[in-house]
Amino acid sequence: MAAAIALAALAGGGVGAGAVALTHDDATTATITTTVAAGGTTNVANDTLSVGQIAKATTKKVVEIDATTSSGSSSFPFGQGNGSSSAEGTGFVYDAKGDIVTNEHVVADASSLTVKFSDGSTYKATLVGKDPSTDIAVIHVNAPASKLSPLTLADSSNVSVGDGVVAIGNPFGLDGTVTTGIVSALGREISAPDQTPIEGAIQTDAAINHGNSGGPLLDMKGRAIGITSQIQSEGGGNDGVGFAVPSNTVRTIVAQLVSSGSAQHALLGVTPANAGNGVKVSVVEKGSAAADAGLKAGDVITGVDTTQVVSPAQLRAIIAGHKPGDKITITVRRGAGMQTFQATLGTRS
Repeated sequence: MAAAIALAALAGGGVGAGAVALTHDDATTATITTTVAAGGTTNVANDTLSVGQIAKATTKKVVEIDATTSSGSSSFPFGQGNGSSSAEGTGFVYDAKGDIVTNEHVVADASSLTVKFSDGSTYKATLVGKDPSTDIAVIHVNAPASKLSPLTLADSSNVSVGDGVVAIGNPFGLDGTVTTGIVSALGREISAPDQTPIEGAIQTDAAINHGNSGGPLLDMKGRAIGITSQIQSEGGGNDGVGFAVPSNTVRTIVAQLVSSGSAQHALLGVTPANAGNGVKVSVVEKGSAAADAGLKAGDVITGVDTTQVVSPAQLRAIIAGHKPGDKITITVRRGAGMQTFQATLGTRS
């Protein structure tokens, strides 16, 4: 499913801002990508904690990642000279086996990985798998069980604009930095390391900077609603606009990476367009899940399973939160009537 990406002016140039990957490295500048806005809505439950309570409960579940890369690697595109370079990022404990979740751009092409826990202990890590299309990676450490307290992933579809959030990470190497803010917008589209659009990104005004990459964006129950991945900035620093890959995408991709070391992406097989109250199907790909289900050009998709669909970006985000082979129910307005179709999602090449 194609998605247009609006180009933004790069830092230091004309008017506008670029979305900047958040890996911190003393000898490089950040990778510049681009972003475009979309929309979305939902709700979140009560029973919130204070920022202090969240920090106390979750900081030990967040780790610093040091990725050493040989000179000339694509992870450091602006040149390093001779020898090796070290970039710092953030990650969080995914399970009690020692799997750590982070951004793909933190560990891409690293020749050596080290994980540092909040108590200062360090362990060598190995790569489990990475997915440049969603900027998600999993690494593994053989650490004692006492250090491996997994962070809970929330359902990112239940997040609303205005919800309080907490970010924990290692900006500029400052371990365990805690910042807070709100969800500023939903349904944003950011660009992955391979230039694939990442749908459904969460925008926040919580202060995040280089080195926060791969760290959790938490709701006020201390659950991860996303991975902080990019900032939008004219000068390369935090200007109050950050983006996180949503936890539902994280859950789907990480499960695949842990299981097989690679990830596949679900495909419905339609070209969507705005339709006001729903999403119009402009094109149905031959042999796709949509074609097999019976969708036709001109249909207006109004819902997937129990979720009302209001924009192409939201539809893409819903599909991105599934894996190939998942079965979904699609509600369609066709002519004057409403119909439902059952589709088995295919695989995006």
